[in-house]
Amino acid sequence: MIDPERAAADTPGCRGEGVFLDSAGSSLPPSVVLDTVIGHLRREAQIGGYRAAHERGEELEAGYEVFADLLGCAPEEIAFTDSATRSWLSIFGAVPLAAGDRILLTEAEYAGNAIPILRRAEAVGAEVRVVPSSETGDISIDALADLLDERTRLVSLVHAPTNGGLLASVREAAALARDAGAYVLLDACQSVGQVQVRADELDVDFITGTGRKWLRGPRGTGFLYARREVLAGLASDGVDLRGGSWVERGRTEVREDARRFELWEFSIADRLGLIAAARYLLDLGVAEVEAAVQAVSARLREGLASVDGVEVRDLGPRRSGIVSFTVEGMPAPRVVELLAERGVTVTVSRRPSTRIDMERRGLTEVVRASPHYFVSPGEVDAAVAAVAEVAAGARG
Repeated sequence: MIDPERAAADTPGCRGEGVFLDSAGSSLPPSVVLDTVIGHLRREAQIGGYRAAHERGEELEAGYEVFADLLGCAPEEIAFTDSATRSWLSIFGAVPLAAGDRILLTEAEYAGNAIPILRRAEAVGAEVRVVPSSETGDISIDALADLLDERTRLVSLVHAPTNGGLLASVREAAALARDAGAYVLLDACQSVGQVQVRADELDVDFITGTGRKWLRGPRGTGFLYARREVLAGLASDGVDLRGGSWVERGRTEVREDARRFELWEFSIADRLGLIAAARYLLDLGVAEVEAAVQAVSARLREGLASVDGVEVRDLGPRRSGIVSFTVEGMPAPRVVELLAERGVTVTVSRRPSTRIDMERRGLTEVVRASPHYFVSPGEVDAAVAAVAEVAAGARG
């Protein structure tokens, strides 16, 4: 069982800075991540970047084992990038796509994925179809089964949408898609670090994620998993001397593992910080972290639901640590401002980020709160009290 007060004591950002409820945006790193990044930057300043990187070569290589342990796969199926977006785009761009192919996405699709999907589909003459949601807001497995056919090349799934508390039924959807011969690309940007995400259990072809959110790593870091059995069938554009080799004057070779998606240049300090964050999570225990996040977010959700003028907007039979809500008579950005004045950090999720879902529900924006395991029950109650005060002001 995780002690939130002990976790907060190991989090410099928690010291006298109010109630932090924005781990879905960019979470507060633990001391070991901060010390790792700053320490390496200081070492680079002393001896130069190349020598400093050489000193940490074994630790950088060990990072593939760390993330393989975290994501339930082999080290050669892991690659590191500079963001979840870079990871997702690298995979999506490598999936073969031609005229007449079909791409399926869900109503919870994120704009950062939808935009390249729609643009590339238009360019090659592929079809994009949206899988309707069930009555609970989760993926409709029946609707997915109806849309899958031999034309389906890719199914894009979002594990935890950016605009609310849904945790999608990935395993069931992936099983159907793979039986139909489609690739399954899972955006786990908002799930890795708060719930268990394992390739050997979800049975997807690709997983992409970031360090800066629930994993509590540095910004400018990302990672991906690519199933080894599908690598040979992927395109290999955008490969540099990290992902390939110039073996003869007129001939190149591409790596056979997932590192073909990496670039030669990257921030060593941030990469080390990302690995430290993953180790920190594994040491705490992913199951223990998930239980703690579930408990703290449920407390917040229940507290907000009891406040007059506040409506919780979360969907799904299973919830993530993201808690979305609106305050009657007050725009979400104003709610965020007033809560900040009261020492509570939240953010806004707007329609363009998840357009299909937000339009379906008639929403233009929601307030998004995302408490991690270092937030105590007392802090949750203080945040609810602050929202109640803001809501009362709106009614007044």
